[in-house]
Amino acid sequence: MPPYVFNRDERPCKMKRSFPWEEAVTISLDDSDSDSEEHKPSDAKHEKTNGRSKNIEDIISEGTLLRMAGMYQDYMKSIPIPTFSGSVIPFVSWQGLASSLKQLYGQPLHYLTNLLLKQWDRERLGSETEHQSLDSIVHCVKAQTLVWLTEEIHRLTASPRRLAELWAANPMYHSYIDPF
Repeated sequence: MPPYVFNRDERPCKMKRSFPWEEAVTISLDDSDSDSEEHKPSDAKHEKTNGRSKNIEDIISEGTLLRMAGMYQDYMKSIPIPTFSGSVIPFVSWQGLASSLKQLYGQPLHYLTNLLLKQWDRERLGSETEHQSLDSIVHCVKAQTLVWLTEEIHRLTASPRRLAELWAANPMYHSYIDPF
């Protein structure tokens, strides 16, 4: 069955070798476009400060968190991604692999990479392979490559504004930022 794409009229059409730009559909991950109850802003978007709640937008507009996120992103962009595999690293979890990579290469991992690896570890809970060592499921070299490719994407493309929003929503964000 050939792959299908949808044009602006939401009619399926066969995918051609190159997809014409004029038919491209913009997919937004922004929750503001949705009217459903699950996508509406929640109280999690507020932080208690001196007994009153403060909107995340207000925190970010103050500029300090946004400047910090911009400096952090600039610093992370300046660190080159390792281009060689130093050794085969045995690992039990994604966060364990990250810790080993940080030690071996002497580099911090991006805040978003650390969050993603923690999420991947949580997603294993309750699975058939939960108690199985992760390196027996995913080849060590593939796992390392996946982490470094993810790291490169986060270093090169993360928005300081989005980082500031995430940091404002999570008062413990420092625990996911590696020392540098």
